[in-house]
Amino acid sequence: MAARHTASRTLLSLAFFAPFAVHAAPTSLNELVVVGSRAPAQISQIPGSVWVLEDEELEEQFRAGQDLKTVIGKLVPSMDLAPETRTNYGQNMRGRSVLVMIDGVSLNGSRGLSRQFDSIDPFNVERIEVLSGATAVYGGGSTGGIVNIITKKGREGDAQFSTEIGVSSGFNSSEDRQYRFGQSIAGGNDRLKGRLAIATEDNGAMYDGNGDAIMPDISQTDLQYNRSLDVMGSTEIRINENQKLDLTAQLYNSGYRGNQGAWLGPYLAEINNPEIRNGFSSDRDPQTDRHMFNLAWQHLDFLGHTAYLQASMRNEESSFHPYPYQRATLPQSYFGASQQNTRQYLIKGLLAKDFGNVRLNYGIDLDREDFSANQMIFDNATAFPSGGMTFDEEFTIDRYPDYRVEGIAAYFQAEWQATERLQLNAGIRQRHARLEMEDFIGTQQAVEVERGLVTSADTIPGGENDYDVTLLNAGGIYNLNDDQQVWANVSQGFEIPDPGKVAGRGNYSLSDGHYVLTDSLNINDNTVPGLKTNQVELGWRTYQVQWDVQVAAYYTWSDKEAVTNRTTLTVDVVDNKTRDYGLEGALTWRANRQWSFGGTAHYARSEVEGANGDWKKNLVTAASLPNATAFVQWRDSQNSARLQGSRAFGIKDDAGDEINGFTTFDLLTSRELPLGRVNFSITNLLDKQYNTVWGQRAQLFYGFEDLFDFKGQGRAYTLSYSVDY
Repeated sequence: MAARHTASRTLLSLAFFAPFAVHAAPTSLNELVVVGSRAPAQISQIPGSVWVLEDEELEEQFRAGQDLKTVIGKLVPSMDLAPETRTNYGQNMRGRSVLVMIDGVSLNGSRGLSRQFDSIDPFNVERIEVLSGATAVYGGGSTGGIVNIITKKGREGDAQFSTEIGVSSGFNSSEDRQYRFGQSIAGGNDRLKGRLAIATEDNGAMYDGNGDAIMPDISQTDLQYNRSLDVMGSTEIRINENQKLDLTAQLYNSGYRGNQGAWLGPYLAEINNPEIRNGFSSDRDPQTDRHMFNLAWQHLDFLGHTAYLQASMRNEESSFHPYPYQRATLPQSYFGASQQNTRQYLIKGLLAKDFGNVRLNYGIDLDREDFSANQMIFDNATAFPSGGMTFDEEFTIDRYPDYRVEGIAAYFQAEWQATERLQLNAGIRQRHARLEMEDFIGTQQAVEVERGLVTSADTIPGGENDYDVTLLNAGGIYNLNDDQQVWANVSQGFEIPDPGKVAGRGNYSLSDGHYVLTDSLNINDNTVPGLKTNQVELGWRTYQVQWDVQVAAYYTWSDKEAVTNRTTLTVDVVDNKTRDYGLEGALTWRANRQWSFGGTAHYARSEVEGANGDWKKNLVTAASLPNATAFVQWRDSQNSARLQGSRAFGIKDDAGDEINGFTTFDLLTSRELPLGRVNFSITNLLDKQYNTVWGQRAQLFYGFEDLFDFKGQGRAYTLSYSVDY
């Protein structure tokens, strides 16, 4: 018992947040995991499903030209397969939303922009830790799970350089290519060490399994003709034997750099029969632009505790593709492209202490988010006649009301080693937040004012309100022996309705050329609530010399939903019972030193309660698809080859809509050279022709089948070279 707690304190001294992570082979229940910037813990101490993707495993996938969300979707069973576009909308975990972080810094915001994985170049990723299931221990937005992306850091020693280059193509045309380059320098001593890296990726066109160009996504935007640049630096300062400080900074830009677009015909005459054409130009191109700073401090003996403090800032601008808004007359119609800006500040403090067989973690989180959005409106005289290919700015107006969310949360988590084999955990989190919203003129009314169609319009009043939410968790772990354990937990997660969607709404009537506000949503009297998600989970895992297994069954439910009543213009919390349940698991069998086999599987079912109390299938636009993967791998001291397949199973709802599934295979090979390593891979080995999940959902959302007929990328060959020196 004492040895166990001594080991735990040693782990605490080795790691805090991602900057201080220790990297161990994922073949032991005692592997250190740093999830969500809380106190470091071993897998054996976490009563829940934990998936750890290590650097070697990740690099094998990344060097095959696959992006972050694709790799996580293929390697983590509870995560949906990637939508193959810029957005990760609908890529849920256990049917619910995911909290994504870089080194413990949240990439989620109150506006659900679904670009959390358009955030970092794989060259800068060291490891990824995933915690499945609803939890409030790490904050809001994690009703389905947590993905913590841990970045590479500097190490002691002389200057160490890393270089990586790669090229991918399906050989369908000269535009069918992807280039990647990464360069880093790292080094230091026991008092000061750091790393500086720059990585870039340049994409061309993408082609499907039939060799046809894939239609550009004018709704959520895609990654065709996209160029990204990721500059990341980190510095670790050891102040003394008890204290150290870590600073990480990132500049990231990922945006469209091309001249191809979706031609919709003059005045949208061919919107149901679009074509891909050259000649696209716009004063606002789709892109993600972010800078982020993170400061982490650790003290091993602060008033008898281990103390952790994290302060971070994230500033992000997300721009979208011009989209047509058709109204009764052409002057009222417009093409608009939004830019949505988020500035987020976080301070997290934690104290940890062992009292015999009991460990206590408690602390306070402070957060502030400032959000603003504008809509660039384009000149009708060029936008509509060009068929949606030429976009010259006419003016810019507000897209959503500006708002600020400020919050404070206190939490307490206890772990009790009840017996030599039994560990019990319980915790509580209390959050209070305040929403402040500015006045706003409706978008349509603002367009008509700017164009001189009307003289003026009333503003929709903003306002202020508060919300409070209390969340609980409890769990237990029982060690069957030194190699395997079972666990059970109950937990709660939460999220708040998107303020930009539920507020800033009003009804207008036209009087003598002026839009009169007849009614609006009164934020002062309409609290935006925190909506809880509940979960029960049972699981078993074991890590053996020859094989690893982890299996978990879960049941997740919620019974409330916040909706905007368009008749009364209020935010109403209504009964809406939904549930997700399923079984997830992963198996790896190392037959001998060369051969290994394995796979993952996730059965998921999402349902809503009907008017008669019966349970019906959830809409296919929201439900997760069951999935499975399998692989066989051969490896010796210099070479490796891996054949892997992934399957998304189709689903159908009670409204008659369906999402068709698909199966793809990849072949990944590598060879160690006297200097460096070369990787050769073929993704979508069989050149499978299929419709992406996002494409099928977009057709249901927007209704234009050909415009949103997004096929999956066909066979692609990737050759890469990497060297450390």
